[in-house]
Amino acid sequence: MPPSVPSLPRRVAHVLRTSLFAQVLCALVLGIVVGKLWPDFATDLQPLGDGFTRLIKTIISPLVFCVVVVGIAKAGDLKAFGRIGLKALIWFEVASTLALVIGLLAANVVQPGSGMHVDPSTLDASAVDAKTGGGSLPSTTEFIVNAIPTSFIGAFAENSLLQVLILACLVGAALLHLGHTKVPKVLPAVEQAQEIIFAVVGFIMRLAPVAVFGAMAVLIGQYGLGVIETYAKLIVLCYAAAAFFIALLAVALRMVTGLSLWKFLRYIRAEMLLALGTASTESVMPRVMQKLRKAGARDDAVGLVLPTGYSFNLDGASLYLSIGTLFIAQAVGVDLSLGQQITVILVLMLTSKGMAGIPGSAFLALSATASSLGAIPAGAVALLLGVDRIMDSMRVVTNLLGNCVAVFAVSRWEGALDLEKAKKVLDGKAVPAAEDAAAQTRTAPDAETAAPAAVPAQPAKEPAGEAG
Repeated sequence: MPPSVPSLPRRVAHVLRTSLFAQVLCALVLGIVVGKLWPDFATDLQPLGDGFTRLIKTIISPLVFCVVVVGIAKAGDLKAFGRIGLKALIWFEVASTLALVIGLLAANVVQPGSGMHVDPSTLDASAVDAKTGGGSLPSTTEFIVNAIPTSFIGAFAENSLLQVLILACLVGAALLHLGHTKVPKVLPAVEQAQEIIFAVVGFIMRLAPVAVFGAMAVLIGQYGLGVIETYAKLIVLCYAAAAFFIALLAVALRMVTGLSLWKFLRYIRAEMLLALGTASTESVMPRVMQKLRKAGARDDAVGLVLPTGYSFNLDGASLYLSIGTLFIAQAVGVDLSLGQQITVILVLMLTSKGMAGIPGSAFLALSATASSLGAIPAGAVALLLGVDRIMDSMRVVTNLLGNCVAVFAVSRWEGALDLEKAKKVLDGKAVPAAEDAAAQTRTAPDAETAAPAAVPAQPAKEPAGEAG
């Protein structure tokens, strides 16, 4: 007898039970429905998304520390790690500057704020202060100084990724210096801690659909869908500019590595949907790090490039800031000269680097840019309050893809990418366990002289709930 085919309800139930992507997608749709039908109830669901984000944030710092320490120790070459960092910074600066230029060109061509004739005196400037909490962006000097840890424990307690990275580099360098004979138990212990953290990620990810449901319901309940009509021209322009920038990323990735960005997007579709639903790239950092490692990028490259990109490579934010600045100027009737627009790029190149993790950072950067120009009233920044949350999806997707492409490109540049494995993974082909365990050794320079680990690296297990 031919095997029985499961009924449609059974197949649907199986997909919902095993696929994180399907779970998050259903939660996203349900959140929109609840937010539209019961907006008052929806606004009370904020703790669902906030709680999930808090749980994820608790493990980001220790995970980054473990991945970087293990990566340096196994690569056995601290100079290679320094080259990865330098090449990453070069890539970040080129990419973010390109995003700023694309944003300015798009805003000049489309003129999203022209014809609005807004009187700045009618805007509530205090609303911007409420959004930013009265804070300010750090200066370049403050940003550099704040990246230096004052306490080993404090760096983890404050969740300062740059400080954690510095500590991880120091510990990894110390392990290389001492060698495995003097501290034979340290590296295996860090590797085991890393596996425990990835297991915790798997547990927390079970709550992802709940978080997406709550975050999306709050968004629709608070802002509704009417804001899209009011700012339609600006929203369409920002998303179109982001799509063009992502297309350029796809071309760059293909030229540098031969990999397809669209296949990679399918590979991380569940994480991308989760990031969209929670409006946070931090919520998916652990899972994305895990998937990049599985796709052939070496531990030290993933551990350094991706977290650093969260502070230095905010491509989506750069697009939004440049378009937003010109939108504000056009809305209040200010015609910015070429010199002033160049000033916008220079100011945003600096202010965008200190935005990560600061509440209302986009408005702080816009206010700083308006003040530096002297031609745009500071209160005019309030024009973007109503549409800022709608732009989160564009920023999240562009930031995340920009940083993932940076990992692949820099890894390829440094010889820290297993291209054969990457192509297999992105094509959806299963990678044998033995090959997965040996991938880091194949891509590591001077692997024979690297400090051997007492416990062999095990392939990270896919967190439960993901099969599609």
